[in-house]
Amino acid sequence: MRNQTKGETVSDSPALAIEDLSVSFAGSSAKVRAVDGVSIRVNPGEIVAVVGESGSGKSVTSMSTLGLLPPTATVRGSVRVGGVDVTTLDGPALRAVRGSEIAMVFQEPMTALNPAFTVGWQVAEALRLHIDGLSRKQALDRAAELLETVGIRDARRRLGQYPHELSGGLRQRVMIAMAIACEPKVLIADEATTALDVTVQAEILDLLRDLRDRFGTAMLVITHNMGVVADIADRVVVMYQGRVVEEAPVEELFANPRADYTKRLLSAVPRLKPRGDAPRTAPDAQAEGDGAAGTASRGRTEGEGGAAGRAAERPAAGASDGRPALAIENLVVQFRGKGGTKVRAVDDVSLTVAKGEVLGLVGESGSGKSTLGRAAIGLITPASGSVRLLGDSLTGARGSALRRLRRRCGIVFQDPASSLDPRMTVGDCIAEPLVINKVGGRDERVVALLESVRLDPAVRFRYPHELSGGQRQRIGIARALALDPDLVIADEPTSALDVSVQAAVLDVFLELQARLGFACLFITHDLAVVGLVSDRVAVLNQGKLVEEGPRDEVLFDPREAYTRRLISSAPVPDPVEQRERRARAAELRAARD
Repeated sequence: MRNQTKGETVSDSPALAIEDLSVSFAGSSAKVRAVDGVSIRVNPGEIVAVVGESGSGKSVTSMSTLGLLPPTATVRGSVRVGGVDVTTLDGPALRAVRGSEIAMVFQEPMTALNPAFTVGWQVAEALRLHIDGLSRKQALDRAAELLETVGIRDARRRLGQYPHELSGGLRQRVMIAMAIACEPKVLIADEATTALDVTVQAEILDLLRDLRDRFGTAMLVITHNMGVVADIADRVVVMYQGRVVEEAPVEELFANPRADYTKRLLSAVPRLKPRGDAPRTAPDAQAEGDGAAGTASRGRTEGEGGAAGRAAERPAAGASDGRPALAIENLVVQFRGKGGTKVRAVDDVSLTVAKGEVLGLVGESGSGKSTLGRAAIGLITPASGSVRLLGDSLTGARGSALRRLRRRCGIVFQDPASSLDPRMTVGDCIAEPLVINKVGGRDERVVALLESVRLDPAVRFRYPHELSGGQRQRIGIARALALDPDLVIADEPTSALDVSVQAAVLDVFLELQARLGFACLFITHDLAVVGLVSDRVAVLNQGKLVEEGPRDEVLFDPREAYTRRLISSAPVPDPVEQRERRARAAELRAARD
């Protein structure tokens, strides 16, 4: 790769030229067109972000650039990389282009990496496939250099590790090392930071930016995170229903969006702002469906009966008999590590969630958030400490006593696709808690629950795979509320959703919480979402509770350096402000180091 200094003018000849691309798939009755006449150009040293809601054609477009579409796809138009039309290649010619001319960083490295082989073997394999005569030792030496290039310390030791032994951020760095192994001119990053917490995400974005600046790599970044777009993109392409509806430089797009769809998309993005005495409200979302381009946004004023009004009418947190919905005292959760050593995932944590209150729980990956949430409803047995639900001890409860307490809890998992049984209909999934607890009137209750999450009751006869991600997450919320719980654990319920779907799901959540008044432990790494839904915020770091307090106090006047670093790492959907935040975050890292 050639080195490129910052500010160098990029070439007029595009590194990637997608011209009038159309992709259709053979369906059961007719062809489905996923991409319709899309044209995108990316110059050397330029980062172009492609945004749009689920189903807009973003990922299909990116997969077309490497010839990774299934045999059922019909492709028209051209995808030129270095002057060669990828759509005309197959077999050895296509494999020669992949990796050497264009490469991809996939969304989920845990599924993209082979669990049966070490990290070193997989990076070395990418090299040996493209470089003739490279010995195994030479390939491993180069693999170690690549791991160091992407910021992995102790690279030699890491070569012998398997993917499951690495954190999510390290696995993503390994994927990037594999992608740049043969010095491609074009790098495709397809939702490369979606499942990462804010600090790891910031590190990956810094790495991508550094690779661009050092090597002049052209990058096509597929993402639904508008903060990421504001942080890294030079230009933005907005897609909707397979078409490009707008394209503009990043600052222009955020400051003056032209297309109505772009305006709706940006309005759906939650923003971290002080709330003061204002009630909790959801971002503008759609009354029906999951898309930002669905029906008109519902009102948010109290008079219109929106989420703001319902939030204002909810019971005051801690009302009634004064007992908290959840009380955790000196909780310790341990797991057995290598060599029989004990690793503390939760280390002497004490916190409470009042009735009707939403407590946001934040922290980096591995901080113990999900472990704490699962221990709170008895899915994990703690080594010591206590958990009380409305005054009753959950710790040590067994049999019918444990089932009785669990009836008072609900949990919304991060990935509804894996938490909903694919063999059961939607109705049966929602009714399962009712069946287990022998509650009558199930059909009526399922219909009422579906209506409460704004889904057509007819959906109960379908299967989870027939629904969109946002619809499945609403099903997860409906199932969690089936037994009218006093406490709901929401574990990263919106992290994998695009902004418009996330807005719709959060709107449903806030409406139900305001109306039903359940307490909630809301676990997430998205600080804007925490700011939107929570009354108080608790911060975990390496299993310890480092800060806790009212929402505005923690998010806008934090006491602890760790909290300040966490907040400074979260990208905001404003390119100008994000540049300033990035500079402040760099100063904090420099001061820490």
